[in-house]
Amino acid sequence: MSQTSDTRIDMDSIALARAFAKHLKYSQAKDEYSASKWDMFISLAMTIRDRMIERWIETQQTYHINKTKRVYYLSLEYMMGRALLNNIINLNILKDVQQAFDIYIEDMKSRHRSLVHIPIASLTLQELLDQEPDAGLGNGGLGRLAACFLDSMTTLGLPAMGYGLRYDFGIFRQEIYENGQVEEPDEWLRYGNPWEIERPEYTFRVHFGGRVDVVTQQKNTIYAWIPDLTVVGIPFDYPIIGYGNDNVNTLRLWSAKASTEFDLSDFNQGDYIAAVRNKIQAENLTKVLYPNDREYSGKQLRFQQQYFFTSCSLQDIMRRFQADHQKNWEKFTEKVAIQLNDTHPAVAISELMYILVDKEKLPWETAWDITVRTFGYTNHTLLPEALERWPVSLFQTFLPRHLQIIYEINRRFLEEISLSYPGDNERLSRMSIIEETPEKAIRMANLAIVGSHSVNGVAALHTELLKANVFHDFYEFFGDRFNSKTNGITQRRWLLMANPDLADWITEKIGRGWITDLTQLRNLEKFADDPLEQGRFEEIKKKNKSALIRLILNQTFVKNIPEDAIFDVQIKRIHEYKRQLMNILHVIMLYKRLKRQPHLDMVPRVFIFSGKAAPGYAMAKLIIKFIHCVGLVVNQDRDVKNKLKVVFLPNYGVTLAETIIPAADVSEQISTAGMEASGTGNMKLALNGALTVGTLDGANVEIQEEVGKENIFIFGMTADEVAKLRPNYKPKYYYDNDSEIRDVLDLIMSNFFCLHRPGEFESLCYDLLNYDRFMIMADLRAYANCQEQVEAVYRNKKEWYRRAILNVARMGKFSSDRVIQQYADEIWKIKPLPIDLRLRQQNGVQLPSSAE
Repeated sequence: MSQTSDTRIDMDSIALARAFAKHLKYSQAKDEYSASKWDMFISLAMTIRDRMIERWIETQQTYHINKTKRVYYLSLEYMMGRALLNNIINLNILKDVQQAFDIYIEDMKSRHRSLVHIPIASLTLQELLDQEPDAGLGNGGLGRLAACFLDSMTTLGLPAMGYGLRYDFGIFRQEIYENGQVEEPDEWLRYGNPWEIERPEYTFRVHFGGRVDVVTQQKNTIYAWIPDLTVVGIPFDYPIIGYGNDNVNTLRLWSAKASTEFDLSDFNQGDYIAAVRNKIQAENLTKVLYPNDREYSGKQLRFQQQYFFTSCSLQDIMRRFQADHQKNWEKFTEKVAIQLNDTHPAVAISELMYILVDKEKLPWETAWDITVRTFGYTNHTLLPEALERWPVSLFQTFLPRHLQIIYEINRRFLEEISLSYPGDNERLSRMSIIEETPEKAIRMANLAIVGSHSVNGVAALHTELLKANVFHDFYEFFGDRFNSKTNGITQRRWLLMANPDLADWITEKIGRGWITDLTQLRNLEKFADDPLEQGRFEEIKKKNKSALIRLILNQTFVKNIPEDAIFDVQIKRIHEYKRQLMNILHVIMLYKRLKRQPHLDMVPRVFIFSGKAAPGYAMAKLIIKFIHCVGLVVNQDRDVKNKLKVVFLPNYGVTLAETIIPAADVSEQISTAGMEASGTGNMKLALNGALTVGTLDGANVEIQEEVGKENIFIFGMTADEVAKLRPNYKPKYYYDNDSEIRDVLDLIMSNFFCLHRPGEFESLCYDLLNYDRFMIMADLRAYANCQEQVEAVYRNKKEWYRRAILNVARMGKFSSDRVIQQYADEIWKIKPLPIDLRLRQQNGVQLPSSAE
C-alpha cells in the first residue's frame, strides 16, 4: 500500500475498488452487464479525480488565505497527452490502483459466475487506460513544453495557473490517403472529458469591433470603446497534480459562447439561419487549434482567438487580485507574474494597459510600469517568418482601442530610442512595433519585448543568436532583459510513465530520488562499463522495440521488422528546417548501395518518421508523401532483404511518442544549425537511452556538453559556418561533385518513386538544386558519413550500451524542474508553497473558501 492512506479519502486498494464500483453505478448508471469499456474508464477516472479534488481545494484555499504571489502561464497550446495514468503515478498509487482493479474483477466474477463470458470480466487495467484520447490542445514542442512546465510548477509547489483555450477539435487527426496527409477533425471531446470542471460563475465578456469615442472631462481625455460584438468566455478547469506533494494547480481553459444564443425575432420571421448566426460565429473561436491562416478568414479567426484567450485570462487575473487586494495597485507586481509562451498571447500587454488606463483610470506611466514589471516573454523561434505580425487593418476592425494603445506605446518607445541614438532612422524603423511595409502591421515580438521585463531564449545558442541577430537592436538597448532558460522535460511523464522497465532498473540502482531530482542520474555512471548492466539495459530496449514493432504492424502493416535492427527515429513537426528530407535522401543512398550490392554487410536499420504538417504548408505535405512513396518502394523490394525499412506512423501525439521514444536507438536532431530554438524531443530520446545524431543546433549543443563529445554523433556546419556560406551558396555544386548525391537526385527525377503521377517530386529536386534554403546539400555528405560511424559503433553492442547508459546518466540538466526553478528565482520571483494534507489534518486546520 502507498503511504498516503491517511488523507481524507482513503487511497488503499479496497477503498479504490469500492469507489470505482460506486462511480460505475451512480455516475455512469451502469452495472456489470451493461458497462462498456468507456464506462469503466470514466469510473476509474472519477475515482482518481475525487482524490485529486480534495488536494485541489486545499491548495487553492491555501494560496488564497496566504495571499501568495502567483505566476500565470499564458499559452495557446498545451500538448497534455493522456491524464489518467499520469495522475495515478503522481499520486503514487499505481500498485494500489492495479490491486483495486483486480479486486473489483475478482469480486465481480465471484458474484456472477456467468459473467466469464462477458467481455468486461477479462478487461485489464491497460485496456482501460487505452480508452482515453489525447487532449487535443497542442501541436508540437511548444505545447508539450507548456505541459511539462505545468507538471514541474506543481511538483515544485509553486503557486501557478495555466491559461489556454478549450478547443472543441484541437489539432487535426492526421490520416494518410494515397500516401499523403489528410486532415480530419480530432473529436477528443466527443464523449466528454472526466477531468474538467465547468466554472460558469467565472464567465467573462470579451468585446470586438465598434468604435472609440473621445470625451474630455475636467481637462482629462477619456477614451470610450463602444464595441459591436460580444463573446462570452466560459472557463473549464483541469487539475494539474504534482509528484511527491499534495499540491494541485489549475489549467483554466476558455470556451467561447455567444452572448445571445438565439434571436427569437429572426426565428419567428422564418430566418432560421440568422437566428443562430451569432452563436455560430462566437463558438467558432474555440472550435479548432490553428485555423488555416492562408486565407483572410483564417487570419481573422486566429487573431480573434488570441485576443479572446488573453482578455478572458487578464480579466480573471484581475478578479482574483482584487478579491485579495482590492485596488491596491502597488501590490500588483508583488502578487502577479505573467509569462507569455511565445508571441501568441502578446496582445495581453495592450489588454492590461486597457484595463489599467481605461477601466481603472491609472495614469499612463503608472500603468506602464506595472505592465512591464508583470510580463515575461519566452521566444521560441529564430525564423523571421515565424515572428507574428498582425495587419493593422485587423486591429482597426476588431480592436480599435488596443490599436490606439499600441500606437501610444510605440510613440513613447521610439522617443526613448531617438534620445539614445539620435538621427538613426534605420534603427527606429527596425525597432518600431509598427511595420510600415509591405503591409502596415503590428510586430508582436517587438511588442512583447518592449512590454516585458524579461525576454528569454530557450537554449544557450538560441539566446546568443537572438542577441546577435534577430533582436540585436533590442539587446543593445535592453541588455539586462535578455536571458537564457534552456528547455527541459518532466521525467515523470517521459521516463517514469513512458518507460517503466527502465525506470524500475534506475530505481533499483540508485533509489527513487531521481523522480524529483534528475541530477541523481549521475549515480548511474558507475554501471556504464558493467557487462551485466549493459545486458539488462539491452533487454529493456528490446522489450520496448517489440512493443513498437506490434504498433507499427497494427498501424502501417509494415512487416518483418527485425528486433536487432537500429531503430532510427525522427519524430517532430514536419518542416523544411527540421530536414526530414535530408533523412529520407540518406535512406535512398542506402537503398542504392543495397541494390548495387545485395549482399552488403549492413546492420539492418528501421527509419521511423512521425509528425504532422500544417494544413497550408504544401512543401511539408509533399515531404510526407515522398517519405511514404520511398517507403513503399524500399519495403517491398526483395533485394533489400529486410536490411532497410521505412515507417511513417500517422497522427503523431504524446501517446504515440510514449511508445516510440523508449524503443529508439538513434535520435535524429538534424535541423540546419542556427534554425532550431531548442528542441525537447532530443532530451526525451536521450533520457531513454537513444544516441543523438545531430547538428550543433538548439539544445544539442548543451546535450553534447553534458554527455560528452564521444557519446553523441555531431555532423555538419555550425551556425557561424551556415551564415558565412549563405551569401554565396550554390547547392548544385554538391550535385556536380558528389556522384552518390547525384545518383540519388537523378533517381528521384527519373520518377522512380512517383507512384501516383509522373513528376510529382520534381519540385523537391528543383528546390534542392537551385535554392536549398536549409542547406541540405551542403550537409548531406557529412550526414551520410556520420551515419557510417553510427553503424560501426552499433556493431559493438557493449560499447553502444555503455554510451546509452552514459546518455541517460548525464541528462539531469534537462529536467523541466530545473528550468522552472530558474524561472521562479530569476524572472517570477516566486516562492514555493507546499501543501501537506496530513499536517493540516493533524493540526485541524480549517481554511476559508477560496477566490478561485
